[in-house]
Amino acid sequence: MGRLDNKVAIITGASAGIGRATAKLFAAEGAKLVVGARRERELAALVAEIRAEGGSAVALAGDVRSEDYAQALVALAVDKFGRLDIGFNNAGTLGEGGPSTGISEAGWNDAIAINLTGSFLGAKHQIAEMVKYGSGSVIFTSTFVGYSLAFPGLAAYAASKSGLIGLTQALAAEFGQQGIRVNAILPGGVDTDMYRSMNDTADKQSFVINLHALKRVAKPEELARSVLYLASDDSSFVTGTASLVDGGVSITRT
Repeated sequence: MGRLDNKVAIITGASAGIGRATAKLFAAEGAKLVVGARRERELAALVAEIRAEGGSAVALAGDVRSEDYAQALVALAVDKFGRLDIGFNNAGTLGEGGPSTGISEAGWNDAIAINLTGSFLGAKHQIAEMVKYGSGSVIFTSTFVGYSLAFPGLAAYAASKSGLIGLTQALAAEFGQQGIRVNAILPGGVDTDMYRSMNDTADKQSFVINLHALKRVAKPEELARSVLYLASDDSSFVTGTASLVDGGVSITRT
């Protein structure tokens, strides 16, 4: 028996990193999956892997900034698998970086649109389906950046990801009595393409590693385990949380 047997999940940002690792883990735990991202080829490869390992998944490529896409993901889950139990709104971007006085309005708006508005649109339509069954788990990927500590040059990223924490609390309070749980994970450093693009030298990587109590960054599979907990019935009394999965970055001053 898997921890997600008979559950149907949507995962965005599933073509790489935390989203891809979570899709593989959810499938291994018995979930039926709808995976989404912008890159169609990578999604197709993921679905092929899951099916080869005995799992069940379908893909739909698109842009989380589009409300039509959010609706289409939910419609696909219901059409293929009959219901929806889990929504992992994980798609995100670093956005435009650099001195905040130089960030363009377009760059700021794009980070907000992908990280915050895109996640809201996903949750909006996921929750509307889940309330029909009286249960469901919605999960967002936020970050420690702008919550536990901040870095210069990441204002758009920090603001958009921090907004997810307020959204988590608001949705949890609004839909708790209808059986819907809403939580956010706040990863520390994770060895993903996004992490490597931001930390593209040995010195930068060493700096980030040493911020963590564990003196390393996470593998995407480690974050997937925390998402699994929030998606499963193991966390049946957990809602409205900003769950740090940060390797001790929040408490380290050495």
